[in-house]
Amino acid sequence: MDYDIKIVGGTIVDGTGAERYRGDLGVKDGRIVALGDAPGAAAETVDADGRVVAPGFVDPHTHYDAQVVWDRMLSISPWHGVTTVVMGNCGFGVAPTRPGDRDYMMRTLQTVEDMSFDAMQEGLGRDWPFESFGEYLDAVEGAGTAINVASLIGHTPVRLFVMGEGANDRAARPEEIVQMREIVRAGLKAGALGFATSGSRNHIDGDGKPVPSRFAEFEETKALARVLGEEGTGLFQATMGPSLFHDEFAEIAAETGRPVTWTALLSGMSGPGSHQAHLDRTREMRAQGLQVVPQVACRPIMVEFHFDSPAPFIGLSLFKPLFETDKAGRIAAYRDPEFRRHFKESYAPTSKKVLREWWNRAWIADSPSDPSLNETRLDEAAAARGVDPTDLALDLALADDLKTRFRVGVMNADEDEVAELLRADETVLALSDAGAHTGQLCDACYSTHLLGHWVREKGTLELERAIHMLTGRPAALFGVADRGLLAAGRPADLVMFDPATVGAGGLRRVRDMPAGAERLVSDAFGIDLVMVNGTVIRRDGADAVDPTGALPGRVLRHGRAAA
Repeated sequence: MDYDIKIVGGTIVDGTGAERYRGDLGVKDGRIVALGDAPGAAAETVDADGRVVAPGFVDPHTHYDAQVVWDRMLSISPWHGVTTVVMGNCGFGVAPTRPGDRDYMMRTLQTVEDMSFDAMQEGLGRDWPFESFGEYLDAVEGAGTAINVASLIGHTPVRLFVMGEGANDRAARPEEIVQMREIVRAGLKAGALGFATSGSRNHIDGDGKPVPSRFAEFEETKALARVLGEEGTGLFQATMGPSLFHDEFAEIAAETGRPVTWTALLSGMSGPGSHQAHLDRTREMRAQGLQVVPQVACRPIMVEFHFDSPAPFIGLSLFKPLFETDKAGRIAAYRDPEFRRHFKESYAPTSKKVLREWWNRAWIADSPSDPSLNETRLDEAAAARGVDPTDLALDLALADDLKTRFRVGVMNADEDEVAELLRADETVLALSDAGAHTGQLCDACYSTHLLGHWVREKGTLELERAIHMLTGRPAALFGVADRGLLAAGRPADLVMFDPATVGAGGLRRVRDMPAGAERLVSDAFGIDLVMVNGTVIRRDGADAVDPTGALPGRVLRHGRAAA
């Protein structure tokens, strides 16, 4: 046979941003061997009439570092057409880690990334099959994965490995920085795509203290980043913070000559319209020849809460006494008509608060007293009942002893602003956070959401641009050298989907993690076929490979699979 599989009559969008065209695609021995015209016989022929054939999606911002050890399918990313993921973002990970620091690392991931400690403890086991970063990549490679994986090496585990208890207590000594530099260098030589860190105030460990990377002085962070320039490889990824933002990113990019990408430029992050100032600053750096690339998201940033601990409203003076009283005091306040009136007025459409009209971007995540409301929009549920959405939220909370859980979009909710960020040439689409925040949100479906919502429903993005944002653009920035494009000779990573139906389903809660831990998942619609290295792993919305058998994914060291 000329081909192992031939896909015929599809609309080919190659990932470069070039115009779509109708054609065929032939795959042999795991690689694309014909594109556009594919004469000859095939062991299997797939009819792609009415379908788009595109490169497999490249997700550059995941936290599968722990999950990959027990979930070789890396679900749910391939459901949504993702064939390559980058782990180790924000300076976190599970390697390098000494045996005595494993509990601390898992508790940190539990706090920062909302990963279940019990799931990690059971899934990783008591005897991890790795200690160094290189051994970690070897272990992942040896176990096998359904899709391709690459990883950054993280500041927090590197710092903990060298400094022990001092890692989240003090600045590093000169000799410790020297040791950290060599661990980063070894990680790059083992195949890391770069170095990642975090300066975010929100990143705290299991003891409530800042994570180790936040104790690093800028000179330490810069010294570790310089290894990238010295080795001539990799990028610097960071979650920004008060002392790690535009000026510092510009300095690192200038000194290392390597790309810098940061998390995350969001609508409303510094107030309404603030995204424009950050875009302008980025453009200034680009004009100076500095490759500093903000990561943007195509979905709202959600926070889950209950009214026993109403964290999203902590900045409102009306709620301040509620954090200083007990549950009985909070219940009394929520029953008070005057409290309710002030609550509604505080977030009226005329308000300048980030959470203005919060009820129009809130979901009822879990209602013990009325499960039929689970995963429904608060405003729609209120309209169906003919009541005010704030009143419905508080009434549900009171009915459940304040146990009802809600999910609200705190940033990236203004779709006009998000559209500007998605259309900006200076940004990269990322922030799925797949593998993290599993009980609070699920953005691993960002790819199908982009295609369904922003391309088909809103018409904000052309199909070719959207595919480029999901494939060629992140692959090029992160140095994933042989993925993200359809071209003869390249590995056959591709997705076939129906542009008329592709999209992400609503969230549903399942308990399929180790130790019975729960997570939120989103089903994919319109994804007909997902192929990795020439093997079909998903077909018509179901797995097409045995999760316990041989799997086609590869570890992409330095952005490439080993020959």
